[in-house]
Amino acid sequence: MLSCLTTRRIVGIVANMKAWIVRRSKNVLSDGAILEMVIWRLPHPIADCAHPYRYRLFYGRDGARIVGYDNERGKGDHCHRDGQERSYRFTTVETLIEDFLAEVRKRRAEK
Repeated sequence: MLSCLTTRRIVGIVANMKAWIVRRSKNVLSDGAILEMVIWRLPHPIADCAHPYRYRLFYGRDGARIVGYDNERGKGDHCHRDGQERSYRFTTVETLIEDFLAEVRKRRAEK
């Protein structure tokens, strides 16, 4: 019965979207914290973004996000730090990764 609820059209669109993985990594650190980065290059920008990248960068521990950078329709590029969401000015993939890792290093040094 539950299989009737599957939205095949939406699944098909996502499955057929041409996206190329630029970076995908996930590390579990010695204290149990998770550091994960996934960056895709899309054929065209998503709504509210001027660049062709979709990304999700996450650093957290015990199920809680400590630092996150991502972009999505309706919100555009933004980051999550210390429980607050802020706008983020995306320039390049390299700068995105550098900014994210700098925030992670800062939080880890505060421990």
